[in-house]
Amino acid sequence: MSDIRKEQERDELHKTIWGIADDLRGSVDGWDFKSYVLGMMFYRYISENLTNYINAGEAEAGNPDFDYAKLSDEDAEQARADLVNTKGFFILPSELFVNVRARAARDENLNETLERVFKHIEESAKGSVSEDDFAGLFDDIDVNSNKLGATVAKRNDKLVKLMNGIGEMKLGNYKDNTIDAFGDAYEYLMGMYASNAGKSGGEYFTPQEVSELLTRLAVVGKTEVNKVYDPACGSGGMFVQSAKFIRSHQKEVRNISIYGQEANPSTWKMAHMNIAIRGLEADLGKSYADTFFDDQHPTLKADYIMANPPFNLSDWGQASLLEDVRWKFGIPPAGNANFAWIQHMIH
Repeated sequence: MSDIRKEQERDELHKTIWGIADDLRGSVDGWDFKSYVLGMMFYRYISENLTNYINAGEAEAGNPDFDYAKLSDEDAEQARADLVNTKGFFILPSELFVNVRARAARDENLNETLERVFKHIEESAKGSVSEDDFAGLFDDIDVNSNKLGATVAKRNDKLVKLMNGIGEMKLGNYKDNTIDAFGDAYEYLMGMYASNAGKSGGEYFTPQEVSELLTRLAVVGKTEVNKVYDPACGSGGMFVQSAKFIRSHQKEVRNISIYGQEANPSTWKMAHMNIAIRGLEADLGKSYADTFFDDQHPTLKADYIMANPPFNLSDWGQASLLEDVRWKFGIPPAGNANFAWIQHMIH
């Protein structure tokens, strides 16, 4: 029954994404399109996450009819500091996805509205422990791009269709979904466009079922998992599946700390999004960076490492790393990174 529900959720998600693609066809390049869809999904996710958190707290306090989305910005400001402290970010009621979407078709300056909202969300996290997670997350959603349309009106028309498409996704509570909706959307988008864009989709994601299997194997016999590491984390799917499995077996495994690294800037941002919407904390390094040339966790000793790096990467830079301390079992060959990745993980 669970498998049937999983496929139904997945089919519904894919159908919606395909519909959005049809609406934007001919304007946004497929490889850029993924940033618009995932960025808007993230905006919806964190808006609903914050609203549900506040509403649940009010219900526990005896106010079951409270709805943060209907609160005035002035009243909401009083809780900003506390919410940033507990959630890591803050969104004014007027800037929630549901409210911006409700006004979108009538907003002649929708592009400016979204640009301002994204900036406010990123700025809200400054000074908090989540500052690095939110910095620059919306940079790839260029709401003023000519790719959306030659005029502001045409660009806004596309943005309205994008928001409506994301808003109509039947995602429910993402914690209750049998699929990782965000990761599955990313995977589906890669499958749609990777070949056309001349890119390898496998470089950016690992199928969820593979991640889940690796997690199950890695935690066999463990009563506690502290440090989990992925030196080529892509969009963070391995971490999501690790946390999901471990949370469902809390009596067996009690704790998890996440460490990762990713060289592609857009994918590194996606990993931050993927992790943030799960309420997880992770150290993905100070910036995106090549693991071989700029190891962001040089002294880390992890409890287990799950990774699906580009093992057959050629010309990975061996000539510049001949004396690297990681090669204690021998210098990896220049034309294939397999042995380099394995030695890095052993180190």
